[in-house]
Parts: sequence; structure tokens; C-alpha cells
Amino acid sequence: MGVQKRDTLSIILSIIKYTVLVAGAVIMILPFVDMFIGALRTPAERLARPPIYWPRTPEWSNYGRAFTELPMLRWYINSIFVTCVITFIQLLTSSMAGFAIAKYEFKGKKFLFNSVLAAQMFPFFLFLIPLFFLMRFWPLAGGNNLLGLGGTGFLGTYTALIIPFMITWYGVFLMRQFMMSIPTALMEAARIDGASEFRIYTHIVLPLVKPALATLGIFVFIYHWNEFIWTMTITRTANELQTLPVGIYLLRGAYQDAQGESLYQAALAISVVPLIILFLALQRFYVRGLATSGIKG
Repeated sequence: MGVQKRDTLSIILSIIKYTVLVAGAVIMILPFVDMFIGALRTPAERLARPPIYWPRTPEWSNYGRAFTELPMLRWYINSIFVTCVITFIQLLTSSMAGFAIAKYEFKGKKFLFNSVLAAQMFPFFLFLIPLFFLMRFWPLAGGNNLLGLGGTGFLGTYTALIIPFMITWYGVFLMRQFMMSIPTALMEAARIDGASEFRIYTHIVLPLVKPALATLGIFVFIYHWNEFIWTMTITRTANELQTLPVGIYLLRGAYQDAQGESLYQAALAISVVPLIILFLALQRFYVRGLATSGIKG
């Protein structure tokens, strides 16, 4: 009888658990569904009272208008280029720095690691003004002389969008945590076989930390795909460098009627498609990475 009660209780708890999970998933997905559906509404359906949620005559042309009436393709190219370059550089610098801190002994190692932890407490916007002047007065760039005067430096260039984000302290910490779990004996065996340190890093360490690389890659890609403040600051005088978040933000102020609202939602929906594809493609690595990060160290 006791066993039967425990089985019944287990079934009830499972039902409650999955009900809560499904409810949470619906709550999380609903805004995206509303965004995709909202782009299909006609101006009359937007102004109707009571409101019409599901469009009776979907205007699929709104998605096409986003590319014909807006520089959506230019925004897409800029976003993909800048985000992919930053993601690649951060994965490289984070994995190399994490490998050095995790597997090598050198003077100042503890101080360096503590500095990495401390650096994560400072938000990026605190460095916005210093970074802007650094880009503006970079020597021998954009017409500047050796003292950084006379030109515009890196302002209005892809370089200014990328340089401030070449290193992520969180990435260094994450990769160090993963690499602490790699057996040192495995690396010693490779050294005995004559493998160089770079070969150990590329052929032994990196394949073993694929979940960490995927997890960090997703975080970095999503963050910089949506990054707004720095990009807005740098591209104020270079509209051709605007990315999707900046372009769509400026679009909001230009299209405030019912027809423009559908176009705005269509642009938003198109902008999140790469993020959805990326997450679905790497979700198994992402889940594995979250499950194993921070176990050692």
C-alpha cells in the first residue's frame, strides 16, 4: 500500500512539474509569437476594437517590405560581420587565457585570476567615454598624427565596433573553469610524445572543451547581436555601419502609424531569426556546458 501511495505521489509531482515547465515555456515563447503574428496584421486590424489578435488577411508582404523599404540587408551584413568577428576573437582570447591560467604556473597567476574575477563587477557603460576618446585619438588612424590629433581616429569604422570587445573577462573565467577539469597527465603524455604547447592547445584542449566554447559562443553572439549603446555612439556619423538594433531603434521613431507598426514588428521578427537558428543548432552543447561549468576550480 505504501509503495502504491509513493507511486501516486510521484505521478502527481511529475504532473505538477511538467505543468509548470510547459506554462513557463508558453510565457517565454508568447512574446515571440506575438511579434511574428503582429507583423501580419493590417492597419485596420490594428485599429479594430475589440483588438483582433489573429489576422484574417495576413499581410506577408510586410516581411518583403522590410527589405525593400528599409536598408535591412545592410543592417544584416553589418550585424553578422561585427558579431561573428567579435565572437571568434573572444573565443580565441578566452580559451588561450583560460588555458594559461588553468594549466601553467607563473608569477602573478593568482593576482591575474583575481583581477579577472574583479573585472566582471564593472559594467561596460562605465568605460564608454574613455573608450570613445581612445578610438577618437588613436595615433596614425583616420588622419591622426603620432599624437592622435588632426583626424577622427577609428570613429565611424568597423575597427571601433570590434576593438573594445576583443576580451571578455567572463569568458576567461568560464574557460579556466572548464580547463581545470582536463587531466594534466594527458598533457604530460603529449609533451613526452613531442607535441608542442600550441599543438596541445589546438589538438587536445580545444576538442575537450567544445561544450564550453559553444556556451560562451552563444552568450557572446547574442549579447553583441543585440549590443546597442556602443554601436549607436560609433555610428552616429556613419549610417552605413549601423547594425540591426540601431537601425530598428531609429525605425521606431520614423514609423509610428498602424502600417508602420506592422513593418516595425516584421523587422524585429527578421532580426531574431539568426539567434533562434544559432541556439537550436548549439543547444545540446549549451545544455552540457551549463551542466558542467564551475564544477572544479
